[in-house]
Amino acid sequence: QAFQPHPAGASASATFGACGAAKMAKARRKLRKFQVAQAKRRIATNDPRLRAPTEKVKKDKVKGPKLREATKVPSSMFFQYNTNLRPPYQILLDTNFLRMSIQYKLDVFKGSMDCLLAKCVPCITDCVMGELEKMGQRHRLALRLAKDERFRRLTCQHKGTYADDCLCERIQQHKCFIVATNDKDLKRRIRKIPGVPIMSCARGGYRIERVPDNIDKVSIKSNWGADK
Repeated sequence: QAFQPHPAGASASATFGACGAAKMAKARRKLRKFQVAQAKRRIATNDPRLRAPTEKVKKDKVKGPKLREATKVPSSMFFQYNTNLRPPYQILLDTNFLRMSIQYKLDVFKGSMDCLLAKCVPCITDCVMGELEKMGQRHRLALRLAKDERFRRLTCQHKGTYADDCLCERIQQHKCFIVATNDKDLKRRIRKIPGVPIMSCARGGYRIERVPDNIDKVSIKSNWGADK
């Protein structure tokens, strides 16, 4: 008689063979997926990234010499010397300058006259007053100082209350002001404008920079109209 396998062993071998086939099929699918991903990463031979970079030549629509517009220099400027600066000096006060003056307990009128050795007229613009009003109760002393009747009030025609742009535009149009500020950014902008001195507040008094050499010889009494 021929040997006949047990039916339980036959079913186990069939199950093992089916599991092995499933694992091989899964491995083939995984390998195929990996090969497709590698193929997508490869750059084609006709890809534009493999070509040599070509310089793009810009074609000018109008060929010829370029025209440059020269900025107009005010008639009051003699090189870097501003002839409009004469007593009584008009000083544009910034928000930061008023706050530092109160912090160091300095009088604006007395300190400016001691610094410039002449009569001074402090000026307050509407945008500076608006900034002080927005600061609230913390800076109420600076607001009270700015409302002094001895300060000359200058009206602003622009929108908003950003004082830095207002002061820069005003000194560019009228070369007759001294800007009093402790703001570093505003000082950097004013230094690019010739003929505009800068007054700053320090411990012990006021400091002036970019001022003409003969300002020390000016008397406290105004000589306005003496040369006419």
